[in-house]
Amino acid sequence: MKTLWKNTLIRSALALGLASTQAFAVAAPIFWTDWTGGDLDPASPGFQAQGTITTTTSSVTVTYTNRNGVGFYQSTVGTDYYTGGDASTSPFTSALVDNRPTGSDIIALQFAGSQTLRFSQAIANPVFAYVSLNGNGYAFDQDFDILSFGDASNGNACGYWGCGTSYKEIVDVGGVMEYRLLGTGEPHGTLRFTGTFDTVSWRSLSNEYWNGFTVGVQGTAAEVFDVPEPGSIALLGLALVGMAAARRRKV
Repeated sequence: MKTLWKNTLIRSALALGLASTQAFAVAAPIFWTDWTGGDLDPASPGFQAQGTITTTTSSVTVTYTNRNGVGFYQSTVGTDYYTGGDASTSPFTSALVDNRPTGSDIIALQFAGSQTLRFSQAIANPVFAYVSLNGNGYAFDQDFDILSFGDASNGNACGYWGCGTSYKEIVDVGGVMEYRLLGTGEPHGTLRFTGTFDTVSWRSLSNEYWNGFTVGVQGTAAEVFDVPEPGSIALLGLALVGMAAARRRKV
């Protein structure tokens, strides 16, 4: 009986700790990738680029790889394609994304095929911002939620290249589920993967010049999904024991 009571206390303490961390994991600024340098893949037509995400306590290296190459890459100066609306009506902001991507950093795609983002450490709730996804679509290996897009039907201003809607389609491809981002018009917007990730992979469904993206995170997994240390769990357990004892005395 004692063992059962002890295990119940530990489970309750863990539940309290997880509930408290999840409560703080919903509304926070997004830390966007600062893409740097040029093409790191000497083999043609492959392309590889790196960038850095600087959070409140960490620096995360992001590596993007596309063996088919890209349309173009902006890591320093160039056109800012994340314009449209103010902070409340931007195609890239929502209840979960406080700030749009800054500057001109963008990877512009051109070819159908697979590509991957790798993070040097586990990150939490990555946000994917996309630009001008007309005539194409992205098939991700993970489920996602569309957070916003630039169209009056979503309460937002149009994006740089115009208005467009976005929607998700789940497709079984030979027993493997694909989560496809599709749209109408000129979709500009954001989607979010919920949870902890060290890679995100997808494929462009068709050739189209051009459609672009960047990626940001809510924080590292350690920052966002921090579970209480064993000592903290023990303290919570003792508190629950004390409360139970006090209740028994009162009864």
